[in-house]
Amino acid sequence: MVQKIAFVGLGVMGYPMAGHCKKAGHEVTVFNRTTQKAQAWVAEFSGSMVSTPKEAAKQANVILLCVGNDNDLRSVMLGENGVLAGASEGDIIVDHTTASAEVAREMALLCADINVGFLDAPVSGGQAGAENGALTVMIGGDKEDFEKAKDVIDCYSKKMKLLGKAGNGQLAKMVNQICIAGLVQGLSEGINFGINAGLNMEEVIGVISKGAAQSWQMDNRYKTMIDDKFEFGFAVDWMRKDLKIALDEAKKNNSLLPITEIVDQYYGDVQKLGGKRWDTSSLIKRLRK
Repeated sequence: MVQKIAFVGLGVMGYPMAGHCKKAGHEVTVFNRTTQKAQAWVAEFSGSMVSTPKEAAKQANVILLCVGNDNDLRSVMLGENGVLAGASEGDIIVDHTTASAEVAREMALLCADINVGFLDAPVSGGQAGAENGALTVMIGGDKEDFEKAKDVIDCYSKKMKLLGKAGNGQLAKMVNQICIAGLVQGLSEGINFGINAGLNMEEVIGVISKGAAQSWQMDNRYKTMIDDKFEFGFAVDWMRKDLKIALDEAKKNNSLLPITEIVDQYYGDVQKLGGKRWDTSSLIKRLRK
């Protein structure tokens, strides 16, 4: 069924995600704070653009958001020109921002007050996953709202899962980032060790990637790590933002995250090396500087 969709936030993730919705045949209206980005999207995909989140919401029954952090989410959702000012009863808001579970619960309550559905639905898969329509989506919210939105989410996902109440999608994304942090550090140490030992790491990875050491990070990042190239994915600045969210939540639920704390500090070292926009596999850089 053709849906009227609004997409708010056309960054490296949102831009192709909105494009997949348009290519699937839906009517798509976009808003981006940088107008030139919205203009470029319209020129490429032939959708329409508006000047405020409120106007975008007025055009749609499914409203998708993908912005930077808690404050960005509040800025596009609230106020006289925010999404909530333009949303109508029965609409569904799907927030793909990686943010705190607290802000997800806050937005869900505000939406419930005006009979609008809200799903917190952070994604994993990076820029390549967004461009290829192959994201993994972790979702919190009501089943009824999920059922209404899942065909739209399917436009850019390879796997989606409703994981319970509002906020649970964000909590699941925290688990995702915690796991990635440790994996990338382990892979960095292994590759650095092998190079220092005089091994042909192309051959070594070719063998161990077929065994218990295999991971997405190994399959997709080992070669660029060996080649000292770090322009292929999720930026260090954004990873540190995500890890801070996870570390803050860990204090609330009394979880120990000793490795995550260390890796977060290592990413701080990478930032000092000038790697704020390098991808997350650049952890190896601090070992080989």
